[in-house]
Amino acid sequence: MLSKIYTCAVLGINGQIIEVETDISNGLPCFTIVGLPDAAVKESKERVRTAIKNSGYKFPTKKVTINLAPAHIKKEGPCFDLPIAIGILNATDQINCNNIDDYLFLGELSLDGRVKPVNGVLCVAAEAAKKGYENIIIPYKNTYEAAIIKDINIYPVSSLKDTIEVIEDGNIAPFTVEIEDIMNKEADYEDFCDIKGQENAKRALEIAAAGNHNILMIGPPGSGKTMLAKRLPGILPSMTMEEAIEVTKIYSTSGKLNAASSSSSIIRNRPFRSPHHTISAISLIGGGKTPKPGEVSLCHYGVLFLDELPEFQRNALEVLRQPMEDGEVNISRVSGTLTFPSIFMLVASMNPCQCGYHNDSTRECTCSPMAIKKYLNKVSGPLLDRIDIHLEVYPVKYHELEDENKGESTKVIRERVKKARNIQLQRYKDYNIYCNAQLTSGMIKKYCKIDEPSKKLLRETFESLGLSARAYNKILKIARTIADIEGLENIHLDNICEAIQYRSMDRKYWEY
Repeated sequence: MLSKIYTCAVLGINGQIIEVETDISNGLPCFTIVGLPDAAVKESKERVRTAIKNSGYKFPTKKVTINLAPAHIKKEGPCFDLPIAIGILNATDQINCNNIDDYLFLGELSLDGRVKPVNGVLCVAAEAAKKGYENIIIPYKNTYEAAIIKDINIYPVSSLKDTIEVIEDGNIAPFTVEIEDIMNKEADYEDFCDIKGQENAKRALEIAAAGNHNILMIGPPGSGKTMLAKRLPGILPSMTMEEAIEVTKIYSTSGKLNAASSSSSIIRNRPFRSPHHTISAISLIGGGKTPKPGEVSLCHYGVLFLDELPEFQRNALEVLRQPMEDGEVNISRVSGTLTFPSIFMLVASMNPCQCGYHNDSTRECTCSPMAIKKYLNKVSGPLLDRIDIHLEVYPVKYHELEDENKGESTKVIRERVKKARNIQLQRYKDYNIYCNAQLTSGMIKKYCKIDEPSKKLLRETFESLGLSARAYNKILKIARTIADIEGLENIHLDNICEAIQYRSMDRKYWEY
């Protein structure tokens, strides 16, 4: 007897509908799974056999053949246990369900028949809804994660028996949750008002947040670089529902989503990732035998903070260049090519030399000129050129620490950033971009027009500093962002002057 059950595989952050064909025929008792299964799928034979017996059902003493179609796609993980078990029970007429084709099944089985959680449930639910499936049966612990998708009925189950009850009864109500209420909750961020002094640095971070520009901070130890970086996500605009779902998909497929409660089932705060400098290139960019998202994808629509930038491996830093430009990572393997999104804001910090006190007015540097040059050259020119804003951070003075007056709060700065971002959203609504940092060369000519005095200043700066064409474009993008913060329709000379200040520091240090 032949049975067809539907499930879904996860490829990158997208789903692929899989047809589980089960054939029960006469012959020597054996259990075969075909369709390019990996080791975890092959091992499901023992889990499924034992789970069926321990749930009070009979495992057929015949030839059992399972085909996972399409056969050219590699099937990975234990998520096929539940659909395989349901397929066997359906093929042996132990289930009474006339509309089993309307359900999509997903889950790992334990030996006693319990359904255990799996990764990528959100990706599966989204694909099922897209392909028109009405119902999806998932592990109970993945409930809130799948409930984000509104166009499909979610049925959480905790055991194989529960699964059969759902499909045989037909009157069990699907699970629902108000995700909008979760998204509207105010997030907790460290406040900018806790930072004493550093007004220039705060201004630069506000500009970076308003235009989604990459930023590099250079300064001696203890000047507040890390403290500033950790407060940056708080001034970024809240994520939209579409952005939150896309980020949550990445965390779901990588197994980093804690979906035990409604509040943790969706990533509503912009990600902030701060990997240690010992991280490998593969961990940073993503990959592996079974490709998984790296740090650049885990901080999608958020912030990637690289503290002590020169301490990172050179090859790890160089792999950042392509995703910084393209906003995505393409990982090619023998089995195919996967694409992970990686639109992020790079925030990096570093000391000016190995001892940390080069060009410091209060402490003497102990590094030789050759040691300073060697240290700074760990950051390549092409990578440095892709960082929009270069900022020098100075130590806080004693009188600033003693000052009882608090600076602007994160909430006040975020409102200005939101206004600037809204201006950009309206300006670029006909394009597939949402901020000034994403402007192409053609769009820069259209939206970053400057007057003759600004052109003259920019020409002199370009020639004197030996800037690249990329640096020239970035100055115009930063100036456009500054104008948006100030609510100006056109870029003024003052905006160009301020933007140039954020592109001149690399000549101060890297020409040493």
